[in-house]
Amino acid sequence: MAFDRVSVIGGGAWGTALAQAAAMAGRQVSLVARDAAQVDEINTSRTNRRYLGEQQLHAALTATTEAGEADIIILAVPAQSSRAALGALDPALLAGKPVILSAKGLETGTLDRQSEILADMAPDAIPFVLSGPSFAADVAAGRPTAVTLAGDDADQTSAVAAALAGPSFRPYAADDRIGVEIAGALKNVYALACGAVDGAGLGASARSALIARAYAEMARMVSAMGGSATTLTGLAGLGDLTLTCTSVQSRNYQFGMALGRGQTVEAILASGAKLAEGVATTPVADALARSFKIEAPLVEAVQAVLSGQADIAKVVAGLMSRPLKRED
Repeated sequence: MAFDRVSVIGGGAWGTALAQAAAMAGRQVSLVARDAAQVDEINTSRTNRRYLGEQQLHAALTATTEAGEADIIILAVPAQSSRAALGALDPALLAGKPVILSAKGLETGTLDRQSEILADMAPDAIPFVLSGPSFAADVAAGRPTAVTLAGDDADQTSAVAAALAGPSFRPYAADDRIGVEIAGALKNVYALACGAVDGAGLGASARSALIARAYAEMARMVSAMGGSATTLTGLAGLGDLTLTCTSVQSRNYQFGMALGRGQTVEAILASGAKLAEGVATTPVADALARSFKIEAPLVEAVQAVLSGQADIAKVVAGLMSRPLKRED
């Protein structure tokens, strides 16, 4: 099957960046956005200033308000909006087509992964998960970026990855869809924690220790939920965890820094900050850990900070006072 036409659902920074990457890979790309003025700007000025500033967009990328036929569909909306976005599409457009899920989060209420939402809304679609260390600005600008594309059929996953691979955007095919999804969601939780540690001035040593323990906790979560812990040694695990937990470009890291300075979630949002994916994912991850009886003290700690039950200094002190045991 030829993968010449790509439809990207979501005109935000990440959707536009993925559309740009697909266009640079030689595909004809349709970027579906809700705002007619935004669509007009993209098609006339070749920019999406609200999200990507003056970055020029590829000529093979066109914007529209209506989704049409495509060979590959990329869903690039926030994790909590995935169900609504899929519900607005004609299921016939997705039937038998590769649908790439690029949001990194777990759904509030249902506790569903993104591919489970897709199975509910478009059961005949073919699910793929895209994750890895990547910022929209880097992808859109053509800076070197490597990510993981996970699917259930090895040959088909490799073919889809090859269709999206360009001179600077390199998707590596993988088969652990569940592990990649869980890792992508959890790294946002841990990025909140690392940002909070820095915001509270607790030092680089504390942050490094937190990243290492987050990696171990993530492995327990992934294994218990049906994924492979070996997935975490790659781009979707260690790569994404390291990037998101150390860079001020990360929205989750920035949000965590504000939490570490003592601000509440409500105050951070009132200041104009955008809601980070990890804020919604944390209570879901906490509920999943409890339901699977997984020891996840870091997820539990972030939930305590978000809910106002404890500040980051007290949480770290509590983690440091846990009984000593062998490192796993």
